[in-house]
Amino acid sequence: MITSKKWLSQYMNLSDITAQQLADKMTEAGLEVEGIEPLAQGTHLEIGYVRECVDHPDSDHLHVCQVELADGCEQIVCGAPNVRAGLKVIVAKVGAQLPEVEIKKSVIRGVESNGMICSLLELGVDPKQLSDDQKNGIEELGEDAVVGGNPLAYLGLDDVLLDVGLTPNRSDCLASFALAKEVGAILHKKVTLPDFENASDIGEKTQLKVSSTTDKCPLFLGKVIKEVTIKPSPKWIQEILHAAGVKSINNVVDISNLVMLETGQPTHFYDINKMHQDIVVSTGFDTVYTALDGVDYKIEPEDIMITTHGEPVGIAGLMGGDDSKIDETTKGIIIEVATFDYVQCRNTARRLNITSDASIRNSKEIEPGAPKKAMDRCVQLLIEYADAKGIEETAVYGDPHVEDTALEVSVERINKRLGTQFSAEEMCDVLQWLDFSPVCEGDRISISVPSYRSDIKIEADVSEEIIRLIGYDRLQSTLPLMEMTQGELDNRQKMNRRIRTLLTQLGLYECESYTLVSQKHIDDAIMGVEPVVELASPMSEDRKYVRNTLLPSMLDVMAYNQNRSVKDLALFELSHIYSENKNEEHLGIVMSGAMQKSRWQKIELKADFYALKGLAETLLSDFGFEGSRVKIKENDLDTTHFHPYASALIYIGKELFGILGVIHPMMAKKYDVSSDCVMMEANLEVLLNNKASKIKFEGISKYPSVTRDLALVVKKEIKAGDIVETIKRCDRAIVKNVEVFDVYTGEHVASDCKSIALSILFQSKEKTLTDQEINNVHQKILDALKKEYDAELRG
Repeated sequence: MITSKKWLSQYMNLSDITAQQLADKMTEAGLEVEGIEPLAQGTHLEIGYVRECVDHPDSDHLHVCQVELADGCEQIVCGAPNVRAGLKVIVAKVGAQLPEVEIKKSVIRGVESNGMICSLLELGVDPKQLSDDQKNGIEELGEDAVVGGNPLAYLGLDDVLLDVGLTPNRSDCLASFALAKEVGAILHKKVTLPDFENASDIGEKTQLKVSSTTDKCPLFLGKVIKEVTIKPSPKWIQEILHAAGVKSINNVVDISNLVMLETGQPTHFYDINKMHQDIVVSTGFDTVYTALDGVDYKIEPEDIMITTHGEPVGIAGLMGGDDSKIDETTKGIIIEVATFDYVQCRNTARRLNITSDASIRNSKEIEPGAPKKAMDRCVQLLIEYADAKGIEETAVYGDPHVEDTALEVSVERINKRLGTQFSAEEMCDVLQWLDFSPVCEGDRISISVPSYRSDIKIEADVSEEIIRLIGYDRLQSTLPLMEMTQGELDNRQKMNRRIRTLLTQLGLYECESYTLVSQKHIDDAIMGVEPVVELASPMSEDRKYVRNTLLPSMLDVMAYNQNRSVKDLALFELSHIYSENKNEEHLGIVMSGAMQKSRWQKIELKADFYALKGLAETLLSDFGFEGSRVKIKENDLDTTHFHPYASALIYIGKELFGILGVIHPMMAKKYDVSSDCVMMEANLEVLLNNKASKIKFEGISKYPSVTRDLALVVKKEIKAGDIVETIKRCDRAIVKNVEVFDVYTGEHVASDCKSIALSILFQSKEKTLTDQEINNVHQKILDALKKEYDAELRG
């Protein structure tokens, strides 16, 4: 695996570490760096301008050049056929050390020469990356090159290649994104990857059909892009491909190669005018096929082939066909991203002697989630750098959905296996850097292994991760004798951990927003504390106050994501808010779109008022607050930020715990979020200050239950919750449950009334109820409803 320091620097800050130090750290952690090689070498290099170029008086091929440099003009004798006046060139000054020569002042056939005008070949650049003109002559720099500047930096050659020898179980590091995560964990540096999630979830209805007739292709994603512009790639893409040893061709082909390097998932682009609107993956061919490299390959029946209208257009996972390749006439493309049987790909590649980058990756186990990532990244880059238009929806064969692997490990067993005494915190720190989302409860650590780490399957694998990142030098030949004490969380820490665990299990993501906010956030405070804290020397007006509320900051996070096409959001934040004389810990939740979605099953759980209310009740119930101790009341506190008819207050006893509901349309417009956004802010101090009810368990009744339905007509202002509570009060011993299953207004119901349909469950713990006993309670319920709400049975 070839990577480079400059490439890794795109994802994290490596300015404080040399290439050699980076290689040593990676090697110590199990990613052995077998070689360190600069892209180009040379000291005392400078960009020069050829002011004058005349023939050498005593040679038919040499030229005498006057070259302008930063500190004056030098005379240099050059024998390159393409040297001429007006060029900007690479100059190695006297004293420069090149890979094979040291530059000295010399006299060439009677003419003094003070330096050397260089080709890239003379600077040690890989010949495979150079054209014939570059090999046979000096390098011609662009007009934007600055005289006196660093030519290697200008050309993007001021980089160092690292040849990483990967063990068979670490094929995930063939993806630069995964390798960056690994290096970030080793160096304890924050890794920032490009944001392209769900970029491919766009497009008009497509006619493209994709399918497979073989179980050797369980997943195939296809996407039509009707219009692209073929042009040179931007400089940063060319530099990455150059570092990886891949030759830049054009922007579209380069994007395909770049995405493969980034995600580890090979992709293939077909010229849309050379394809039909149906792609089928098949086996059973016995033919000769001409691939993209112009070589004829003998295809056997077991080989996997990509076909359209029954004709092969590519050797699956290895190489596309010459008859569907991208060229300068290409106007539109079809993107292929697929998962193939890696054993078959390896066998075919070995037999056909194909050693392409795609074949190397498809011959190993690829991350299950990589196909969707690759499609998202392709679409994002094609829109940005190839002017992609006419994008159609993604055609899918198989199930691209992937879930992380959950594991539970024991701190004691890991230490026993390693012969160490690492603390749970140390282990969790390592696992956190590895993005394993550790949750520690005593001796147990629950982790969620990302899909790209397919090598982590059992506790022993986790043990290996911990020791290699903490360091093998921590292994002691003699264990120290010391008293072991068990750490303990206080009530607040236990509460926070419990909330985080519960909400993440329910599908929410934790976010962190800025503590310093603007005046707008203070003005829109929800359950805010006063007086606010104003900074004496703020960085800017946008960071002038210490926040006294969470939701405005979280709405900024939601707006940021929604403006980048992330429509389904469920976020929470646990943080302190401050006033001049106190601080409180609050919980904020914002949601929009769908909380859960299964497109193929046509199942969708909307993030609406009722979902948020149920989530809040589940949270309180988990802490032992339910039943009569929790009251949901009409929101008469804040109808400026919440919709007045779709919001509520939550009380624990007589203390206000939180406020939840649909965002007010005016606030949604102000913060540029969707109007279906629901949000909640809760004061966790109320949770801490109230004693939870003891959890009681009782056996399930062995006696049968009876269900009766009621349809009542009541005034519109009557609340369904009040009716439910009245019914339960009539006989709590046998009225076990009351459920509202319909509310109707309209025809056959007076305009100032509504019909409420309820289902009542009767059951005794002591005996089988008789009809008479149920009828008596049923009548008692009707009498109570008539008396309190003037309720009538609907005819």
